[in-house]
Amino acid sequence: MDQSFLLMLSNLLHLHNSIDPTTSLISSPTSTSSPSSLLTSSSAAPLLFFTIASVLSYIASSRPSSSSSSPSSSPAAASDYSVSAFRALSTEHIWSLEAPLRDAQWRSLYGLSYPVFTTVVDKLKPHIALSNLSLPSDYAVAMVLSRLTHGFSAKSLAARYSLEPYLISKITNMVTRLLATKLYPEFIKIPVSRRRLIETTQAFDELTSLPNMCGAIDGSPIRLHKQNLSGNYKCRYGYNAVQLEVVADHKKIFWDVCVKAPGATDDAAHFRESLLYNRLTSGDIVWDKVINVRGHPVRPYIVGDWCYPLLSFLLTPFSPNGTGTPAQNLFDGMLMKGRSVVVEAIGLLKGRWKILQDLNVGLNHVPQTIVACCVLHNLCQIAREPEPEPWKDPEENGMPPRVLDSEKSFYYFGESLRQALADDLHQRLSSR
Repeated sequence: MDQSFLLMLSNLLHLHNSIDPTTSLISSPTSTSSPSSLLTSSSAAPLLFFTIASVLSYIASSRPSSSSSSPSSSPAAASDYSVSAFRALSTEHIWSLEAPLRDAQWRSLYGLSYPVFTTVVDKLKPHIALSNLSLPSDYAVAMVLSRLTHGFSAKSLAARYSLEPYLISKITNMVTRLLATKLYPEFIKIPVSRRRLIETTQAFDELTSLPNMCGAIDGSPIRLHKQNLSGNYKCRYGYNAVQLEVVADHKKIFWDVCVKAPGATDDAAHFRESLLYNRLTSGDIVWDKVINVRGHPVRPYIVGDWCYPLLSFLLTPFSPNGTGTPAQNLFDGMLMKGRSVVVEAIGLLKGRWKILQDLNVGLNHVPQTIVACCVLHNLCQIAREPEPEPWKDPEENGMPPRVLDSEKSFYYFGESLRQALADDLHQRLSSR
């Protein structure tokens, strides 16, 4: 029987006894009272009681039981419980812990420390408020971070948070879109200011002994989870993917991110489709730091492996297998040392945000999810969060790309610049 009906019936018993104490509806072991004697009682209370009880019995029998309630009603109640549990964790419990223990617990749940989490929430909260989401902003952000850091599918996360999978997907799409659009300009920036440019080039100089290097570029396939896709999505490793291209500085912070190509696209083609390539070739990016090396004006440049084209602003190794001159081989070793920062940065990105190891979102939301993880990666690096175990991509191999007609002037200048840097490096290090 419905528990609420039993409760009402019990209350009515107490009410009856208070109205008519001469009559008891619950007979004692020695009592011979019958229902008829109750109905013939001089008091109106028994008749009133049975009238009300009959109405309540009818209502209780016509009301659907809790076991047959609609599925849509149960997630809401469970969601209230989950919000309450999260609120207890983020308010009462969180301040009872020492900061290192608190942050370690938060990282295990959401991939970042509590202070970084609150930074993300504070920056997203005004935008989330405009969406009329029925859930609290910090709870929604925590839910999405939990999915990104552990790689949960919408279905498995729905079971954990007792919400419908479609709602999990909707909230994930909203939060990742806001991260990829509203926070991207603040946390992913090309180093054009003189102060940041000097800091970056000096750090790379200390690492590689190569002057005016300001970043390292690389691509990485982001695996797509069980998607039957036609076209060029199958990457060189045999699974469906999209291409991620990033440029990182010496702190393993991304200052450019591009997700524009399916997995079969090679690094050079993806780079040529990027906004960064268009801005560099058009002279839209002006780096105000020019040095002279053996009569060559050297502007800030980025470095990549032999899968990228050699250009005046993108230097690549002379040879992938060490068949150059001593000066060229020395240059190649130092260049690849500088390039290692972007390899490590991608490893940290995939190690911290495990959803990128097997991306389980709809194809239309793949780019924003990847970019959102890159924004979060930068937040963690800026805050000097502990670095997780990095993900290891397979070793790259491939032929150097051909030079396009539109690139020939950049190629010839890059070729002479690379040789000048190699000769200068060899001379400086040999004289030590």
